[in-house]
Amino acid sequence: MIQDNNRSVIEALLFSSEKPLLIEQIRKVLDNLDPADIRMIIEDLKKEYEDNSRGIRIIEVAGGFQMVTSADFAVFLKKLYKQRKIERLSKPALETLAIIAYKQPVTKFEIESLRSVNIDGVVESLTDKGLIRIVGRKKAPGRPFVFGTTRQFLEHFGLRSLEELPRIENLAKIIEEKTEQPAQAETAMQGPAQKEETVSVSGTEEKSDGYSKTPPQD
Repeated sequence: MIQDNNRSVIEALLFSSEKPLLIEQIRKVLDNLDPADIRMIIEDLKKEYEDNSRGIRIIEVAGGFQMVTSADFAVFLKKLYKQRKIERLSKPALETLAIIAYKQPVTKFEIESLRSVNIDGVVESLTDKGLIRIVGRKKAPGRPFVFGTTRQFLEHFGLRSLEELPRIENLAKIIEEKTEQPAQAETAMQGPAQKEETVSVSGTEEKSDGYSKTPPQD
């Protein structure tokens, strides 16, 4: 009975959460239930939905789990929500976001050098949307800020981690598709990014592997 109750609680938590739930969050609600048991329950629910062709699925994204509608029924959802305005990222925004995703941590000057345009407005917009954030300062004259992606970036593109970024040679095609078609749980852009710079984050110096050393935050 306890196992069944835990299963129902986890199902209710996933249903009610607007964002992916971390196992640690579920663990705290269930009085520190073992993480392996939580994952086993989630995987069991996930398999049940898939085996019974349910309209709901459970996916792993941005380090957590979330309930989403099945892609099999997208055509019906489009009919229901055909009047809904879908906000899409512009091509300049996607190009800037891609540079940050692949080369993070990266400065505004470095991005502008690659794009050959001023990106002040784009960076502000992406920051307001919660897709990028300042992750530290570069050890260079003026100690400019460096930018990285957030957990919300992973959620937006339906990624479990930055390791799932698609291959960089496919990037131009993906950006073109994203600016032409509405997004659902958008598939994203591969890694690994460049390796080099030493960045100071929160007062400590760390050797960058191309990705932000501070965990993504909402």
